Amino acid sequence: MPVILFHLLVFIASSASAGGELNLGDHSVLLNLRFLSTNPTGRIASWNGSSCGGWAGVSCDNATGRVVALHLAGFGFSGLIPPTLCNLSFLQTAILSDNAFSGTIPPCFGRLRSLIILDIGRNQIHGPLPPQLARLRRLEALLLPNNPNLGGRIPEWIGSFPALAKLDLSSNSLEGQIPASVLDLRSLRVLDLSSNRLTGMLKDFSQPLASLNLASNQLSGTLPCFSASSISLFLLNLAGNSIVGGIPSCISSLRALNLLNLSSNGLEFRISPRLIFSDRLLVLDLSYNALSGPVPRGIVEHSDRSALLLLDLSHNQLSGELPPEIAELRSLLGLFLSHNRLTGDIPSAIGNLTYLQALDLSYNSLSGQIPVSLAGCFQLWQLKLSHNNLSGTLRPELDALDSLRILDLAANRISGEIPLPLAGCKSLEVVDLSSNNIAGELSGAILNWQNLRLLSLAGNKLSGNLPDWLFSFHFLRSLDLSHNNLLGFIPGGDFNRSYDFTGDGRDLPFQDGDLTGEAAVVWAVLDLKGSRQLELHYELNSVVGIDLAGNSLHGDIPHGLVGLKGLEYLNLSYNHLIGRIPASLQKMGRLRKLDLSHNLLSGGVPMGISQMRELEELNLSYNCLTGEVPAREEAGLWRFPGAFAGNPGLCLEGSSIGCDGEAAKGNSPAGSGGDAGEEGWMCMGAYWVSAAASFYLSSMGFMCLPKVRVYVFRKQDF
Repeated sequence: MPVILFHLLVFIASSASAGGELNLGDHSVLLNLRFLSTNPTGRIASWNGSSCGGWAGVSCDNATGRVVALHLAGFGFSGLIPPTLCNLSFLQTAILSDNAFSGTIPPCFGRLRSLIILDIGRNQIHGPLPPQLARLRRLEALLLPNNPNLGGRIPEWIGSFPALAKLDLSSNSLEGQIPASVLDLRSLRVLDLSSNRLTGMLKDFSQPLASLNLASNQLSGTLPCFSASSISLFLLNLAGNSIVGGIPSCISSLRALNLLNLSSNGLEFRISPRLIFSDRLLVLDLSYNALSGPVPRGIVEHSDRSALLLLDLSHNQLSGELPPEIAELRSLLGLFLSHNRLTGDIPSAIGNLTYLQALDLSYNSLSGQIPVSLAGCFQLWQLKLSHNNLSGTLRPELDALDSLRILDLAANRISGEIPLPLAGCKSLEVVDLSSNNIAGELSGAILNWQNLRLLSLAGNKLSGNLPDWLFSFHFLRSLDLSHNNLLGFIPGGDFNRSYDFTGDGRDLPFQDGDLTGEAAVVWAVLDLKGSRQLELHYELNSVVGIDLAGNSLHGDIPHGLVGLKGLEYLNLSYNHLIGRIPASLQKMGRLRKLDLSHNLLSGGVPMGISQMRELEELNLSYNCLTGEVPAREEAGLWRFPGAFAGNPGLCLEGSSIGCDGEAAKGNSPAGSGGDAGEEGWMCMGAYWVSAAASFYLSSMGFMCLPKVRVYVFRKQDF
């Protein structure tokens, strides 16, 4: 039976009149099943009485009262599938998905000769498929997805069902090759074997398939043409395999294709100019391959009638300029061309893509300015242009992008001040402008970004003091202002405003990577059954942390900063910070990286550090710390070799330099004798020299302002 009749069949079965008396034998089977429910007060609570009409998820035959359909998805069942279900000899539809059934599929299911649909997906079934299932000669749909421990080889008899139209064995642990019997199963229309461990050469199918999903396996070989499915195949997903060679132009002869995903393979060579798809194509994903040559100017037959929603050619070796014809694909919601070798300017015609929501041209060699025409993409919520050669200032026209949530312009040559041209982008959540030539002070206009989750302005030329409102964002997760020319004190208030800083936010796994890289990961969800619409989503992968390293900050470390329970990293190195390391440090139970090196910190090393079991990296070197540091294994500090270097007043217990001198007695630079005392005075002297220099430079800079000079040197009347 054709796959399009599946849901009609289910509807007919579930709509059978259930007003008659339930067969006594079937009644007993259902009562036995009821005891396996972990939620007896839910829908299963209706299972009582003798009339079939009151039993949720159960449909009966009019005349006989025999159960013909079970629609028990998500009913909260657990434990082994009871073999007594095999006594429902009139059963045609068995939908047991989305429960917690475990164990193996009962072999006696082979006795259910009337069975047409068997769905045990998204459970905890394990073991191989029982060969007795081959007796189900009327079976049209066999659905066993998302049972991770369902393994072994796909049996050859799986292709012996004369009427099987839909086979879904995805997200299991199946291995070996795809049986030849499946390739020749004439009734088969929908095949999903994705996310298994299948191997062998990818071969062509002889039947007219409608949907083929073999993604995330270990299939090899080259792409066949799928000629038998030229007018029927609407979904072809071969992503995440080891397919090599070029993309044959015959693939474009699949005239019904809605989705083509060949990403994460070993495809290479140029994309043929004859590879032009029908206007029905919604998604084309060729990312993560080794395709070369220019970006094709023509992708579909008629750009003005194209339905293409997503085009992903990222992570290849494409070169040349971005063709302006891309802007003719007016239906595009997502355009991803990152990690290629594209050159030239971003075409101004890109602003014609008024439906565009996500644009990623990062990691190329694009030059010129960011086109003002991008303001025409008024639905844009992700703009990633990082790691190019873009220059110039941010134009005020970009202020019109009030839907923008992700802005990543890192590693370019953008100049000017921020965020004045972006003050109207009030939806911004992720802002990465690191490694540019942005100057000036931090403007209060940033407060317009109340949904801010990540802000990175590292590696620029920012100056002035840190503003008091810096930590006042409720959703702030990552702040990086390192390697600028910032002065003044670290603001001491509002640390508890951020849910992630305090540890009350959503707990994401620690990511040991570059925060300015793929901080925001975008994925697409395409509905091919109903509206055929594409939805784009994103997840923030950055760790929770603060980085103020490489500035000219001075004063004490605020106690509220060292004590935030949600921080996973804190870097205040290469500043002029003084005072003791706050003892509240031990409250930071999630901290993995701590760098306070190259400052003027004094006093002893807080012993609470030894209790921070999550700490992986520690650097307190080149400060003015004094006292004794226990190196015993039980103290836990032996894990951080070199973390205490450059502190002459500090002695390590058990090291070659003993702790029997004056250095072990004092806990401050001024309170130690000998070398420790000299080092303490040197540290304090360095601090005052630094403070005086900072005051002098700040005063001279302040006097350079015209309004200040007019006010100071104005004529006085006495």
